[in-house]
Amino acid sequence: MRHALLGVTLACTSITAPQVMANNTLTEQVIEGAASVHEKAIEWRHDIHQHPELGNQEHRTAELIAAHLRDLGMEVQTDVGTTGVVGILKGGQPGPVVGLRADMDALPVKEATGLPYASNVIQEYQGKETPVMHACGHDAHVAILMAVAENLASVQDQLPGTVKFIFQPAEEGPSDYVYQGERHFGGRLLVEEGVLKNPDVDAIFGLHVTSKAPTGIISYRSGPTMASSSDLYITVNGEQTHGAQPWDGVDPIVASAQIINGLQTVVSRRTNIMPAPAVVTIGTIEGGSRHNIIPGSVEMTGTIRTFDDDVQKHVNEQVTTTAEHIAHASGAEAEVNIVNNYATTVNDPALTEQMLPTLKRVAPNRVFEAPLVTGSEDFSYYAKEVPGLFFFLGVTPMEKMKGAAPNHSPEFLVDDRALATGIQALSALATDYLSSQ
Repeated sequence: MRHALLGVTLACTSITAPQVMANNTLTEQVIEGAASVHEKAIEWRHDIHQHPELGNQEHRTAELIAAHLRDLGMEVQTDVGTTGVVGILKGGQPGPVVGLRADMDALPVKEATGLPYASNVIQEYQGKETPVMHACGHDAHVAILMAVAENLASVQDQLPGTVKFIFQPAEEGPSDYVYQGERHFGGRLLVEEGVLKNPDVDAIFGLHVTSKAPTGIISYRSGPTMASSSDLYITVNGEQTHGAQPWDGVDPIVASAQIINGLQTVVSRRTNIMPAPAVVTIGTIEGGSRHNIIPGSVEMTGTIRTFDDDVQKHVNEQVTTTAEHIAHASGAEAEVNIVNNYATTVNDPALTEQMLPTLKRVAPNRVFEAPLVTGSEDFSYYAKEVPGLFFFLGVTPMEKMKGAAPNHSPEFLVDDRALATGIQALSALATDYLSSQ
């Protein structure tokens, strides 16, 4: 997931262990059963954290997952997309199919947590040897879903339907990515390859840990939840000349400065932000080799974020038109390439309303509505095909909330007690959904 998640500062009860329910319904069984797999989940997370792998390189992680699912007696598919793993748990009774998804990949970040199980892994990233860390919490996602698989397998005969466990590579993007046109992140690639088919998934659930909420807090939002994300590449071509004689050439640096200023009006003056907010940011600009030479070209990169696919299309068009026309007015030319990496993550309103009581049952007085999140997630591609619900799980002890390192930071930490709530939540969502159908 790209960028920070959400800011939630709340007074809440602390989490020590999964709550035990008095009755013995199927959902109450799996809520109670989470306690038996909590310690295993912690061990799995620590192991995966110590051995992180970048997008489409998650071979060790995939082998660990596949072996575990096979031990549970599941039908297991490997090498899905690239390194994806899918496990199918067929219940003892007929019913619908529910999907549960976890992402497996780490980030090119040098860890600075000082943990006894900290990563010292080096992998190749875009042609360079780079330190790797689970700085976004995907190790927690994998461990939680492995525990959920064992929890639900223990009640397999009672399940009224099928659970499809989707362990997905490359949510953060392929590790060998260098811009060459459209790129497909793990979720989008898996959907295109039919991961939601055979058997056909009726609804899908996923979660993301966040340091911006206290341990055990669950946050959700109905409708648009996380932003779409487009990568922006602009090359401004001028004509190189001596810096003392700018009239003999075309200055792409001046044209680029005017383009950057002009792009500020795309959202502020030419986009109706009443349906959904939008952001256009230029993050890098590079051009020139010497103080007295006007270069022949300048390259810029940036990001575009929106919360509506139509708004995304409009902003992309306006960015392209603005850059091309301003460059032309300066005697230069602008080549604009926009790559849509993530769609808007939209939680199905009906599914969200239906399953909200389940979340509140798992975490009484610890479920809150989340604000819009300008970070992006390729869970969006699953939710474009079938009804989906994606929620956030707080992983920072209350006493450490002030100054907690954000996701993607080299100091990002996960409170292992939060895994209990994640196991309960995904287990209960699966059983409640299957039973309700």
